[in-house]
Amino acid sequence: MLDHCSISHKGGIVLWSRSFTPAAAQAAASSSSPVNSLIREALIEGRTAEDKYEKDGYAVKWSFVNDLELIFVVAYQRILQLTYIDELLATLKNIFVKLFEPFLATFLASLHAATSGSAIIASGQSAASWNFAKAFENWDAVFDRILHGLESKAAQDRKARYKPVQISIEPSPPSDDMSTIPSQSAETTVDEEQIARNVQALKNRLRGKGARGGRRGPGRSDIGSGRESLPGSDSDTPVKRKTKTKTQRKWGEQAPTESDMASLDFSYEKPGDADANRGSLDLNALVDRDSLGTRTQNGMYEVKDWEFGLKDSAADDMISKALMSSQTSKPTSSSGSLGALGSLFARLTGSKVLTEDDLKPVLEGMKQHLMKKNVAKEIADKVCEGVGESLVGKKVGGFQTINAAVRLALSNSLTRILTPKTSTDLLLSIRTKLSAPLPSSQQRMPYSITFVGVNGVGKSTNLSKVCFWLIQNGLRVLIAACDTFRSGAVEQLRVHVRNLSMLGVNGATDSKGRVELYERGYGKDAAGIAKEAIAYARDHDFDVVLIDTAGRMQDNEPLMRALAKLVATNNPDKIIFVGEALVGNEAVDQLTKFDRALRDFSAASGGVGKQRGIDGMLVTKWDTVDDKVGAALSMTYVTGQPIIFVGCGQTYTDLRQLRVSNVVQAILSD
Repeated sequence: MLDHCSISHKGGIVLWSRSFTPAAAQAAASSSSPVNSLIREALIEGRTAEDKYEKDGYAVKWSFVNDLELIFVVAYQRILQLTYIDELLATLKNIFVKLFEPFLATFLASLHAATSGSAIIASGQSAASWNFAKAFENWDAVFDRILHGLESKAAQDRKARYKPVQISIEPSPPSDDMSTIPSQSAETTVDEEQIARNVQALKNRLRGKGARGGRRGPGRSDIGSGRESLPGSDSDTPVKRKTKTKTQRKWGEQAPTESDMASLDFSYEKPGDADANRGSLDLNALVDRDSLGTRTQNGMYEVKDWEFGLKDSAADDMISKALMSSQTSKPTSSSGSLGALGSLFARLTGSKVLTEDDLKPVLEGMKQHLMKKNVAKEIADKVCEGVGESLVGKKVGGFQTINAAVRLALSNSLTRILTPKTSTDLLLSIRTKLSAPLPSSQQRMPYSITFVGVNGVGKSTNLSKVCFWLIQNGLRVLIAACDTFRSGAVEQLRVHVRNLSMLGVNGATDSKGRVELYERGYGKDAAGIAKEAIAYARDHDFDVVLIDTAGRMQDNEPLMRALAKLVATNNPDKIIFVGEALVGNEAVDQLTKFDRALRDFSAASGGVGKQRGIDGMLVTKWDTVDDKVGAALSMTYVTGQPIIFVGCGQTYTDLRQLRVSNVVQAILSD
């Protein structure tokens, strides 16, 4: 049975609604109701992963009437398999529009007049003065008849589907053919003892093959021959395999001493060599002056925005070529002059109401365009589906109107998806926590950020870029080396800390003391190291702790459980997923499984932080994709979380912020 049904205007005005259970009525009245969540996440933000929306045990389906700007919503228990929901929505739309179309047209005109601030229309009513209960007083009875008819039809279909089938089997007449009568010969009869002997002989043979590479030893017997293996033979005793140990490497005649190994480790800064290292290290190789951020009036260091657009010379060349071709070519049709995509719109000219059949080829071309921009196929399907739903039933007139309507609908859809629902100002979050008042007995905790992701995406490198940005803003940073598996991970972070210590801050000669490394070597528990690092940062007045973790594949459950344990134990303030800009469909799989595993396993671990998921993304190798920036759309669509930074180079200053308008422009560009 249904739990809730409502008919609303896209502006947020509820025309009619009904809840069928007290629990559904209570849920509908709360701000976190499934219907409100549907409007916020699926309709406003444009994120719907399936044909229906699921929230708190409810399944929600919806349908639009675009010309009247109506939304029909039905909610029911997710566990129920209601097959008539789609037919119910279609029937409700048709009958409701037919019964109340004059009233709805007047109401819509009144609403638009009130929105535009014009005078009261001829009816003398404003949008806020409508009495919907009186206007739709007969709709309850009509709705009950529709719902009862569809439920009865569904019940009959279930009975017909599961009706037991009686099969009558007539006994067959006795056969005169004696060959069909089963016979048992004494020669083919094998007693149980013989079967046991054959099985034992087979075991002995297989064991002997495993021990001697298939050579037959004394006492071996053939299967079925009745000859048993001799007692006390080597086939009866289990073979012990020797475990192979890794052979240690020999360094000449004598093994290296501890002093020799220390001399070969260049990740440490030797005493007395600081000035020599500073002189030999090219600081220009660590910082790109052209990509340095800007200083605000209050001294804050801000990274640059990533910008997309043609250079002026390239734009001028394109315009001049277009003008020359238009002057020299003969007059052609509008579809031919605007290319393949224009030909899709050309047949839609004229004043008409767009239908699904009209938009199908256009949406297919749009989907292919998004996939060429590196958008995951699943996400491209959903975006085009949402654009189609917003255009079906719209009246258009003329080619330019259609072209503008389609591009505007796609641009609005991309903007809704990419617009973050939480703040992307990481520096503000850090300063807010650090400046929060605390009781005198409580010690200030540092702001902790955990970097997670698959292998080889650049977590450690981009962690150092974020560290440089934090140091430039006057914060003390402690880097926790929690990748205790990959060889060289600790040494890599040690080199980064040494380099960052030599770079200047606010005109100073160096930033020594503002960044340190906390490490406990390899093979240790990452969750314990992170906990110790946070306690060390608290005791030594560090502002931020950056936790580096080992890369792992999203399908590796033991490693995902270990990562969830780190999150549950330490409850970091931010969990940032580091992903590549080069991935397409893989971005959806990686982010979905990382987010789900963190939520499920962190809650099961029972630590301080429960039900923690991905809080933001950092996309690396952004400079390798040009305008194919679809990975940003795929990642944001899956989690609903913002992209905080993008990495676009090899130096510590190669960090950028994303603007929604720039990403939309890059995706829509040809």
